[in-house]
Order: sequence, then C-alpha cells, then structure tokens
Amino acid sequence: MAEPASDPADAARDGAPEVPEIDLPSDTFDAVLDALAERDPGDPLRFEGFSVARADEGDGESAPDEYVLADGDRPSRLSERELHEALDERAPAVTDWYAFERVVGEFGPRRAFLRWLEDADGATVATRYAALAEGVERAWGELRITATVTDRGERRYDVRHADDAGVSVDELDSYDDPLDARELVTFDEKGRYRPLKTAPTLAGGWVFPDLGPRDAYETVETIYPATVANWHREREGELDVTHWRETMERQSGIYGVIKTWDRGEGHEHVNWVAEACCDDSQCLKRREWQYDDETDLDVDGGDGVFPCREPCSVVVSAARKWTRLESEQPRTYEFELTPSEKEQVEEIIDAVADGRIDEIREADTKEGANRYRTRFLRAKLFDDEGNLGGVPTDPDEEDGDDADEDDADEDDEE
Repeated sequence: MAEPASDPADAARDGAPEVPEIDLPSDTFDAVLDALAERDPGDPLRFEGFSVARADEGDGESAPDEYVLADGDRPSRLSERELHEALDERAPAVTDWYAFERVVGEFGPRRAFLRWLEDADGATVATRYAALAEGVERAWGELRITATVTDRGERRYDVRHADDAGVSVDELDSYDDPLDARELVTFDEKGRYRPLKTAPTLAGGWVFPDLGPRDAYETVETIYPATVANWHREREGELDVTHWRETMERQSGIYGVIKTWDRGEGHEHVNWVAEACCDDSQCLKRREWQYDDETDLDVDGGDGVFPCREPCSVVVSAARKWTRLESEQPRTYEFELTPSEKEQVEEIIDAVADGRIDEIREADTKEGANRYRTRFLRAKLFDDEGNLGGVPTDPDEEDGDDADEDDADEDDEE
C-alpha cells in the first residue's frame, strides 16, 4: 500500500497520488479489535498492504492484548496503544476496510455497485482516496453520482440528474430520504405519468447531496428499480434471461391474444416491437432478451449499462395492441400527394417517433413536422370528416363501428 504522504507537494513531485489526511475514528479502531477478537490468535485480518493478528500467547513470548502487524518487513509486536498508533498511520487502508466490511456489509449488488462507483476493484486505496478527495463521478442512466471521502474515511454521495451536473445545491430541491425519490420519478418534466421508470424522461431540478452508502444505493434503486441487482447478476454470470417466446406463452386473459402473433419470416413482428420500444431513445436498459434461446432478433439491443432480462409490461401491453391492429386485412387507398407532401408525411412520422416535436420551432417552416406547415397540410388534404384525401377509412362500414371497437379495447385494458 502507498503510505499517506506527509507532504502532498512531495507526493505530487514524486508522481504519487495526493492522499488526503485521514484521521482514524475510534469506532473504526474498535471495529478492528472486535474483528480480531472473533478470530483465533495468529489468524490475520488483512488490509491493503499489511495485516494484523492477535499474538499467539502460547509462543511463550506474547503478553496478553499483544498484536502482530506484518507489512512486508519483519512482523512487529505491538500493544493495543501501539496498534492504534500504527493503524492511525495507515488510516486510509483501515477506513477503507471499515467502509465496505462494516458500513456496506454483505457481498452482493449493493457492495459491488458502491465499489464500482469508485473503481475499488481496479485501483489502490491511495489512488482512490486521492480521486475521492476531488470527487469521483459516475453515470447511471440519467443520474450523475458523485462519491467523495471525508477526513474520517467516510463515503458520501451526491445523486442528481445528469443535466444538473455542476449546478449549485442551493439552486436545486434537496432531499435526504431515499423514499422521496418515488415522487421524483412518477412524472416527467411536463407532468406526464412515466409508466416506464427506465425511460429517458426523468425530470431534473433536485439533488440528494449528502447520502451515506446504504441510502445512496436505495436512492438509485428507487429511481431505477432492479437495475443494480440485474447489473450485478450479469457481472456474476447469473443473469436469468426470459426471451420473447417464453414471456408471451405465459400471457393469459386479455394478453393471451399475443400468443397468436408469431408469424413472418425472421420473426419480423417481434423485430418491429423491439425496434419501437427497446431503442436507447426509448429505454435506458440494454435488451438482452431475444426471440428465444436459439433465435436472435435483428435489431440492436442498445448500449445501456444495466441489462433488460425480459420483455417489460410496457412492451407486452404495446404488443397486445399491435397484435390486434396487425390482424386487420390490408386495403388499398388512393389519394394524391405532391413529392414534397409525401416527404413531409415521412418527416412527421419520424419526428413523432423520435420525440422531436418540441424541438421544432414554430417559425421554422422548413421542417416537415413544423406545426403551421402540418396544419396547412391538414387544411389542404383533410375533408370535413377528417379523412385524408377525402378517402374514408372504412367506406363499406357504418361510422360507429371503429369507435365501438376502440371503446372495447379501452374496456379490456382497464
């Protein structure tokens, strides 16, 4: 382990990280003694770069409450007071042990995630503490998480929307209870309900500025449920993926109709569903499910840091609607469009599908999806009943049929 530098300037000149001054808290030292008391004499407690064990009183040389510190040189026999002084000199390594072994605790998703935030599995304590003193930033979906360390070696975390990176805490709404995040994720910035918590529509303007390790983890899991757990399962090679076919085979009730929708070469219908719902622009997860164990889909699964292990409820609900729509028999409609009008229709569909409508300025009539230009197209091409080109959708059916079918759909979904 790189020892804390007595003079940060000397450390900088030597190319070593500038490790912040860390004071060893008494409760951390007590935790070390408790851990040693649980071990047999001679069974070492290992830190980065050194170890400590209770001295074996049976060797004829040790007095009660003596300890052995080994750091690569000849082991040193120390009293409890001397041990405290020795550990104080090695406070970064000791507080790092305490932070993960006693504060964070169990080996699992929480521990793995918090260690990942500061690259604890790929950097030395000295390097990490030097970085933590400045603040280590990580992205998780639309979140920006900043990890820091106090002069007692305690981890603190700032969790906020990535768009608010660099904004003063005083300019944001501050929270300290992870449960407060439930309200923050319910609606987007326009006040619309967010049925998919991993959609890239998280509103900003808030911050959890000073969280401990456990609360930081709970806050992230509240904002993006199960994402850390699935990320950890994937890292451990234990991610259980449920593919499209298996998911749809277990649907029942009003969703059972989806099981009839399994046709087309290369399962093109499922490709369309994945392209519509599982793109990075629509969901921050990385789709790992395919058609089945042996058949991959043709569309990209995205680049998100956390995996999607099965078709979600939004996908299932949308697939049900598309199943009903795709069961209709195609018809041929005939109406006239100029080349520019055809391109404008294509631009409108693209703009709506990509969520770009709000980005198009009212004065920018060069854009096909411009509001005024679209209204002109409607005024020109729609008749009084709202039919494109004056062509009825169902010329041979009564006007109320479609409305009745749509109402039935809504009743089913309720």
